Amino acid sequence: MAKLRRDTHTAYSEAASLRLRAAWLYYNQGMTQKDVAEKLGISRSTVIRLLDEAMKRSEVQIWINEGIEDYVELAIKLEAAYGLDEAIIIPSASAKAEDIAKAVGLALGQFLSEAVPDNATIGVGWGRTMTASLSSFRPPRRENCKVVSLLGGIVAVHQTNPLDYTWRLASALGAECYMFLAPLLVDSEETRRALIEKCGLNTLFELAENLDLAIVSCGDIGPHSTSLSEGFISKQTHDELVAAGCVCDTMFNFIDAQGRSVDHPINQRAMAIGLDTLKKAKHIVLASGGAHRATAIRATINRIGCNTLITDEAAARALLELGETTP
Repeated sequence: MAKLRRDTHTAYSEAASLRLRAAWLYYNQGMTQKDVAEKLGISRSTVIRLLDEAMKRSEVQIWINEGIEDYVELAIKLEAAYGLDEAIIIPSASAKAEDIAKAVGLALGQFLSEAVPDNATIGVGWGRTMTASLSSFRPPRRENCKVVSLLGGIVAVHQTNPLDYTWRLASALGAECYMFLAPLLVDSEETRRALIEKCGLNTLFELAENLDLAIVSCGDIGPHSTSLSEGFISKQTHDELVAAGCVCDTMFNFIDAQGRSVDHPINQRAMAIGLDTLKKAKHIVLASGGAHRATAIRATINRIGCNTLITDEAAARALLELGETTP
């Protein structure tokens, strides 16, 4: 499963390509349905079906109005620059964080609807982007799948909760669900170790060692970061993290621009699967957007790698600019 698009995901890629080509020829080139059918070597009824499906998937809005050629070229450059199997890029229609999260999340949900195979152990993070993916996640029922939460929960829920996301994703797949039943942050490293060893959480860590698919997002550590705005960390902790060189929060693992864990006690108190374990997953899907998060996205890729990156145009262009400099 290490090459989700090239091997197990080939059928989806070919179908999506044909659908987008049909939509491009019909809407942007002004061809008739008959002309499109002849051009692509398919029947007119197939063209009608492809155009209808493209509309239902919102691909006409995403790919056609904004210019498919620019995004394909941008994706290819991004794949080459960061060693990705696949980059999925959507237009940057808004600079608001919540709008970006929703748009990238919708693309993530569509991708996962097609990409999750049978017999897979799936590790999942959480965040606004991942929660937004549920609205477009329409997979067929899968056989013998396990969904594993990769970090603990929160007591006062404002927008997102990892346990809720894990449960809803598993339910949609008809999969076994493994909850990380612990608080996101504990008082000490000793408490963390005791919870893992004595309260049954070691099962999660064992499953995380052999993930077929890891689905994660990442956040920046700027003044409007989710961790700070949602109250997961205090202003004092935030300032200390920034002073220590932190640029990114990936599953409540705080890292610098090179992807190294920063020297701060919070990294020993977080109830989350470590990034060195996460990087062992056979296929890693990273979904995050916004130019302000480009540094965080690159840091995450530096630390755990990435097979499929789902992001927006602004982040993609910023990532290419960052890729021209040494990390």
